[in-house]
Amino acid sequence: MANAPTPKPWISEIHAYVPGKSAGADGRPLVKLSANENPLGTSPAALAARAEAAPAERYPDPDSTALRAAIGEVHAIAPERIVMGTGSDELLHLAAQGYAGVGDEVIYVRYGFSVYDIAARRCGATPVVAPDADYGTDVDALLALVTDKTRVIFLANPNNPTGSYLPKGDIARLHAALPADVLLVIDQAYGEYVAAVDDDGALALAEAHGNVLVTRTFSKIYGLAGERIGWATGAPALIDTLNRIRGPFNVSNSGQAMALAAVKDQAFVAHAREHNRAERARFVAALNALGNHGLRPLPSEANFVLVLFEGKLSAEAAYNGLAERGYIVRWLPNQGLGHALRITIGTAAQMDNIALALRDMAEAAK
Repeated sequence: MANAPTPKPWISEIHAYVPGKSAGADGRPLVKLSANENPLGTSPAALAARAEAAPAERYPDPDSTALRAAIGEVHAIAPERIVMGTGSDELLHLAAQGYAGVGDEVIYVRYGFSVYDIAARRCGATPVVAPDADYGTDVDALLALVTDKTRVIFLANPNNPTGSYLPKGDIARLHAALPADVLLVIDQAYGEYVAAVDDDGALALAEAHGNVLVTRTFSKIYGLAGERIGWATGAPALIDTLNRIRGPFNVSNSGQAMALAAVKDQAFVAHAREHNRAERARFVAALNALGNHGLRPLPSEANFVLVLFEGKLSAEAAYNGLAERGYIVRWLPNQGLGHALRITIGTAAQMDNIALALRDMAEAAK
């Protein structure tokens, strides 16, 4: 229609984010192992706190003051160096919006989180995709793409959807080679699943340098995906920029109350981390024990495993077969992973059933 509003051309290039499904093609509810949610649920303390939240008719604290203080205490970060978001997704978008625009470039790694491409295009910047190293981050390939147009680099560690992990030395080497005016965003949505001894040093880099922003979320190990709560930390100037453009009341009353109780219940976090470590190891061992069936689980430090289908059983057939058996996992052909399934670590019984189903299907396909 003539004279109708026209979106900016870069908006038309965005492919909207597709979340993990919870039902089959026929609408039948399935056991959801497609969105990396915590199979143990939510801390009882956080659930109890929901009833004590400020009333719904009142606006929430716009600065999430008590929550930032609690996060700062757990991670030894000054609260003024923390900004809250509506999930870490909001903060990823704000990082691109605050520091990149038309004519600028935003780099991320192939098989990285799909929101990075959306965040770059949303502000008119050009996304640049670095080659991977067997589905993980190749620091040298990433650095080779840095130009005077580069403004932001997104790096998930552990990476979603592959589960790969860069150790501390590689993160430090990447940062040291970047120009000071390039913002390095280290997305640690799955950071709490990593053992303390394997810390990648990102929080320390954010404390010491002006061009590192670390993002985290309450959606994964804390089991608060439905409340949409994330946080980021970095130099005061970075935090000031994000505060200027974030939503003014971006964390609800119930979200702040539940997250405050959740972050104080580190025993629940430790329990969830140990459950994930044990069940992930058992699941990977079960798949490796299948021998020459063409299933290759990639090493993962997150709460999921990306399984490559390199034999006669295709990922699509396995996806549909699991759905027939009552389970929904993540098939990602639109991210160049049509030959793989990302499978969230669930309960012990769920993982046993998934492994058995994959074995049966692989044997039937031989």
